[in-house]
Parts: sequence; structure tokens; C-alpha cells
Amino acid sequence: MQDAVAGAAEEADTFILWVLIWSELAAFGVLIGAFLVASIVSTEEFAVARLHLKPGIAALNTLVLLTSGWQAAIAAGKGASTVTKRQALVIAALLGFTFVAIKLYEYSTELRFAGEEAFQSFFELYFLLTGFHLVHVAFGGIVLLLVAWRPRQANVELATTLWHVIDLVWIVMFPILYLA
Repeated sequence: MQDAVAGAAEEADTFILWVLIWSELAAFGVLIGAFLVASIVSTEEFAVARLHLKPGIAALNTLVLLTSGWQAAIAAGKGASTVTKRQALVIAALLGFTFVAIKLYEYSTELRFAGEEAFQSFFELYFLLTGFHLVHVAFGGIVLLLVAWRPRQANVELATTLWHVIDLVWIVMFPILYLA
């Protein structure tokens, strides 16, 4: 009986996770779509505004986030010991916080251009989109640390799935924002 209750609770947790993931993907999809439409409407302004971004810093941040995702995958491995899970989750979270720090530095180099009227719509969408993602990375890092404290396999799988979705969103955003 107890196993049935635990199984039902785990199924409910998984269902809620997927509702959260799909709602997040929809929200990011709308923001990315708005950015793409605005970039078509204001092609020249967006092209000039992109010159003020730092794609090298963003590429470094992509590497940091992907390395963090790799650590999350190690933590989610079924054969991983509790110590390995805990270490990998902490490393993943610390790399997530490193992503946040690098992104904040990048923002500091871009803010002076955000006030220019010609670039206003670009930077409004850019900061909205990347800021929304940044909040998700910071929150996800906190979740990873909380799960590392008591790394039950089900919780590790839920947290790392969410972390991989955050990675996926960045992988889609990076070329659209920096390379298009």
C-alpha cells in the first residue's frame, strides 16, 4: 500500500514538472517569437544594435552552462553514488551561478547602449529575454543545491530535467540573439 502511495506521489510530481516545463517553453517561445518578429520589422536597427553585444562572452557562458548540464547529467545517472550525485549537483549549481556572474558582467558592458533611442526595442527585448532566462538559471541553481542536500534519485531526476530545459532554452537563444 505504501509503495502505491509513493508511486502515485512520484507520478504527480512528474506530471507537475512537465506542466511547468511546457509552460516555460511556451513563455520563452513567445518571447523568442517577439524578438524574431521585431528583428524582421526593424532589420537594420537590430543589426546595428547586435554590434554592441559580446558574442565571445556569450559563447563562454554557453560553455559554462553546457558544462553545468553535463554535471547535472552525471548526478542523474542511476549508478551514481550519493556522494557523486551531491558533488555533481553542487558543481552544476556553482557553474550556473558562474553563468549568472558572467551574464551580469556582460550586461554592464551593454547597458550604456540600451538608452539609445535607435536601439530601444532591441535592448528591451534582449534584456527581457535574457533576464528571464537569467532568473531561471539562478533559481535552478538554488534548486540544485537544495536537492544536493538530500539527493533522492526522484528529486535529482526532476531537478536535472528542469536544468536541462534551461540549457535547451539558452542553446536556442544564443544563435538568435548573437549570431543571426
